[in-house]
Amino acid sequence: MNYEQIAELLSDDAKKLLEHKSTTIDKSKLHLPGPDFIDRVFYHTNRKPQVLRNLQATFNHGRLGGTGYLSLLPVDQGIEHSAGASFAPNPEYFDPESIVKLAIEGGTNGVASTIGVLAAVSRKYAHKIPFIVKLNHNELLTYPNTHDQIMFGSVEEAYELGAMGVGATIYFGSDQSNRQIQEVAAAFERAHELGMYTVLWCYLRNSEFKRDQDFHTSADLTGQANHLGVTIQADIIKQKQPTNNGGYKAIKFGKTHDKVYSELTSDNPIDLTRYQVANNYMGRAGLINSGGASKGESDLADAVTTAVINKRAGGMGLISGRKAFQKPMKEGVKLLNAIQDVYLEDQIDIA
Repeated sequence: MNYEQIAELLSDDAKKLLEHKSTTIDKSKLHLPGPDFIDRVFYHTNRKPQVLRNLQATFNHGRLGGTGYLSLLPVDQGIEHSAGASFAPNPEYFDPESIVKLAIEGGTNGVASTIGVLAAVSRKYAHKIPFIVKLNHNELLTYPNTHDQIMFGSVEEAYELGAMGVGATIYFGSDQSNRQIQEVAAAFERAHELGMYTVLWCYLRNSEFKRDQDFHTSADLTGQANHLGVTIQADIIKQKQPTNNGGYKAIKFGKTHDKVYSELTSDNPIDLTRYQVANNYMGRAGLINSGGASKGESDLADAVTTAVINKRAGGMGLISGRKAFQKPMKEGVKLLNAIQDVYLEDQIDIA
């Protein structure tokens, strides 16, 4: 997919997204993705050589290999959204091997899934594509649902099955968030000791965050969640792309500053996403935005739009699951490739 085709998919939003000039946080202040990102940014951290090696191996894999950008396939939805809801549209994905095959055929940098999925096929595929083991989940059968994340496996198990990285979710703002922060911080410390990098699903969960709008995806609140995530040494942050701003003001809690809204952000989604990048230590930890739920015919355009916003904001890539695996494999590969084409297109630059 070339620049003209991408612009056509963006439709009425093409000019707003492709020609936007950011006047909020200047791109010169950011640690931007690039082929030398490990040498330029991570080399200076406390991460062990084994962590750097596994990060570099992931950056070098797939169609985006050598660019400093990431395209990841996450399939933990069998737990997080139930297997029936996730895989009924495509029953072949009940089989873990189909998940890994899609990641390989789709040219991704790596596959992120449950410890059970990746353990089921580790001997066959761990040396063929980077594995990221998702350690904790919301088991979704407790009634009423508790919106909690509990550990399903150990860091040591992830290491033994050949994972290069581990992932976890924290529901910031939930009743159990303090325990989750402590558990995940300890798991990430152990992962770094064993040479694996860390990916944090940095999500908000609190019924009070829904008012006239759903502020679970506000730039100011998600930005702070990101900042908490990098504090416990997440190497990569997975976050939903902002859809609004002003969550602190609407909910009337916590602490913020007027400049967050008057100078550091604007109404353009690129600037809202850049505020997320800024909270990742100005991009020292990569921001990958999630692809969201599958909506059918608009999935390709939605995925490309999300990728354009992420890239122009200074983000590191996209992690898209349901939009890809709830389609026949050929269509899923096409969608993943379209996302990657955004990051391969030199005409789409940092705003």
